[in-house]
Amino acid sequence: MPSPFIKQVAHACIFAHDLDTTERFYRDVLGIGKAFDFQRGEDWVGFYLDLGGRTFIEVFRKAETSFSESNQINHICLETEDLDGLVAHIKQQGVAITDKKLGVDGTWQAWVTDPNGVKLEIFQYTGDSLQFAAPGAVCQIDW
Repeated sequence: MPSPFIKQVAHACIFAHDLDTTERFYRDVLGIGKAFDFQRGEDWVGFYLDLGGRTFIEVFRKAETSFSESNQINHICLETEDLDGLVAHIKQQGVAITDKKLGVDGTWQAWVTDPNGVKLEIFQYTGDSLQFAAPGAVCQIDW
């Protein structure tokens, strides 16, 4: 049941080693446009990516960060309606992405990593996706 107070996730924040490289990845590889930049004086320190529908990714330059599987937040999941097309496009850009597979929740998925090591799961919902099943459904995991 949705919260009576929280509407949706507004944004996730990631740290980038290199803002130019990160912007090119999200723009050219994933097709996500920039909403606006963050500046400190004349210094470009970050930007907002517009995912549509009031959802964003906030990016700030922080060269000394790194990803670990033990981080509390493991990945960001992005939804598409054309996973096959997106996987083909990403591969054409020379970026590694996993092949599409059907997840245990009935949703198609593929995985790619951004230039900073941020893991991105790409979802395509199906008619059997448990995200839209009756409340209380159980997803049996096999991993």
